[in-house]
Amino acid sequence: MIVAAHAKINLGLQVYRRREDGFHEIETVFHRVDIADELLLRKTERGIRCTTDAPSVPTDRRNLCVQAAEAFFALTGYTGGLDIHIHKVIPAGAGLGGGSSDAAALLRALPRLLGIRVSEDDLHALALSLGSDVPYFLHPGTAHARGRGEILTYFPLEIPYWVLIVYPGVPVSTAWAYGRYLFDPNRPAYDLRNLLIECIGNPAVLAERLRNDLEPIVFAAHPETRCAKESLYESGAAFALMSGSGSTVFGFFPDEGTARASAARFPASYSVFLTAPSFRPGVF
Repeated sequence: MIVAAHAKINLGLQVYRRREDGFHEIETVFHRVDIADELLLRKTERGIRCTTDAPSVPTDRRNLCVQAAEAFFALTGYTGGLDIHIHKVIPAGAGLGGGSSDAAALLRALPRLLGIRVSEDDLHALALSLGSDVPYFLHPGTAHARGRGEILTYFPLEIPYWVLIVYPGVPVSTAWAYGRYLFDPNRPAYDLRNLLIECIGNPAVLAERLRNDLEPIVFAAHPETRCAKESLYESGAAFALMSGSGSTVFGFFPDEGTARASAARFPASYSVFLTAPSFRPGVF
């Protein structure tokens, strides 16, 4: 079985106080984009074997796909084996959710591949045990996320822009970024779902209200990320922001030509992707 695992961007990220469980309370909107890894899954007699064409991606238990398969086998009592090959396109440690998307795609595919029925609640619980944003990737579409990212409300959102996504090649640890965050109770908070529904066509309002609270931390440590965002604006972006814990930044462009001209400005060492307006990935 071959399955696609699409990346996401965060349309805003508001971070609140650290919780007793060590996670932070957040509010964000996850939005799927046209960048995807490809998973090739094959039933075997025994064991879990993982391979990939990305040298920087581990293939042992540090890989979320291996953890997902182990958790699924433990839940269902499945005693056979599985071969997993991951063709990586989504950069690792980029704030695009690549590892989480891979794990969710695996969890969604295994019941069909192995002929085992699993409830949606059990799949959600398995996904959450792997990471805060893994549950989002179980279903296509855009979702408003609260809690640690697992309280999800999916809603339709049309993005009327070409979205240029730029990864400067600097991996950022999510734990590192959140660990340096200091909550400011005086900073205004917005209902991101309503803000995007009402103002997605007004980039001036987005620039004023839509923010990523981890940006200052990442920009201070990795100035190339700040420069990439500035370059998006300088080359015609109507709005730009960092995704997740970085270091990827994205820009909204009014037309394809301007977006492609902007993409040409970045060094060849950067990973640059372009998503057409209102891209919709296929359902798993």
